[in-house]
Amino acid sequence: MDEYVKESFPPVIDENSRVLLLGSLPGDRSLEKHEYYAHGRNVFWPMMAKLLRFECDAPYEERLGYLQDHGIALWDVVARASRVGSMDSRIKQAVPNDIEGLLTKYPLITGIGCNGTASYRFLKRFFPTLWTIETLEIVQLPSTSPAAAMWTKEQKKTQYAEFLKRHISLSAKKGCLNHIEG
Repeated sequence: MDEYVKESFPPVIDENSRVLLLGSLPGDRSLEKHEYYAHGRNVFWPMMAKLLRFECDAPYEERLGYLQDHGIALWDVVARASRVGSMDSRIKQAVPNDIEGLLTKYPLITGIGCNGTASYRFLKRFFPTLWTIETLEIVQLPSTSPAAAMWTKEQKKTQYAEFLKRHISLSAKKGCLNHIEG
């Protein structure tokens, strides 16, 4: 296999998922650790820990469990691509994951939040008909990557909180999520 060919992880999802947060393709640090958003300066986990009230330094499997307990699923738009380094702008020959198939299998999902511009653009390129589904909100959220410095951490947190509140406030296994801080 080409040393620059990189592949995404399987989705983190279950039958209670209401929101799908989509990245583009895991960066090198995430691929090394086999964990979503593993770069030490990525604000995804600290932000989600603050919003959902869990310990940011909890073991990875526990953090995934907190997301799932709140109806949040994770995946990437790109299944496989050639890329030198971790920058989304270097993604070439992208092959998509089966987002439409996932939505068919998990019909309770009412919101897709794209983590940054690249995931939004890839989703729009590969799955333009998703925008015609009236029961599905698709939004471009600020990237949690350290490379996305045009948003402050607080602005990112506010955008994610507002999106999550629209979709999971009444759907979580553990009850209402009115505690999401925004």
